[in-house]
Amino acid sequence: MLAKSARFTQRFEDRIGQLCREMTVKRVAELNSLSWDQVWRMEKCYMRRLLEQHPPSKQLRAIGIDEISIRKGHTYAIVVADLDRKRPIWLGGQGRGEKDLQLFFDAMGLERCTVIELAVMDMWKPFRKATLKHAPKAQIVYDKFHIMRHLANALDQVRRSEYKRVNEKERRFIKGQRYTLLSHKANLDIEGRRALRMLLKANKRLNKA
Repeated sequence: MLAKSARFTQRFEDRIGQLCREMTVKRVAELNSLSWDQVWRMEKCYMRRLLEQHPPSKQLRAIGIDEISIRKGHTYAIVVADLDRKRPIWLGGQGRGEKDLQLFFDAMGLERCTVIELAVMDMWKPFRKATLKHAPKAQIVYDKFHIMRHLANALDQVRRSEYKRVNEKERRFIKGQRYTLLSHKANLDIEGRRALRMLLKANKRLNKA
């Protein structure tokens, strides 16, 4: 059966949509010899079919909020998922502002919104403000990726400031160790772990950070 675009089969569109759940649009396009725009359009059609097949539950307990790029550049739409049922329930907005997310809460209605207990999102202030306004009982949880990114940036700032502060003799422990310092210890080889031990022993501020 052809998809609505009449250029590909619906089965192929569904397959492209499924791949987009695991990798970037660019990578899916490369693997399937398609353009970025073709994959983007098929992904949107796939998501809209999912929404039509699985309307939102009357009882929403936990939601996940994120934005997706809908064109090359900084043009976004918001996607909201039901985390208990592990499926998207809303796609809309013309950006990622507070007013864009408010459209979701308006669509769900007061009864659904007031019983939401958990909202998972990145550390984007407009998402948090809209959620606190329309789902006041929801506990907001920031996703691990963004928390780890902020922690890594903070640690790297300490590394740079310490490199400038210490004398030439102590700099040799810090120089070239950015990867060692920011990596998970389990991913380091023997030499990397040895360098990390020496670095943390030589610099108390980095050890504390």
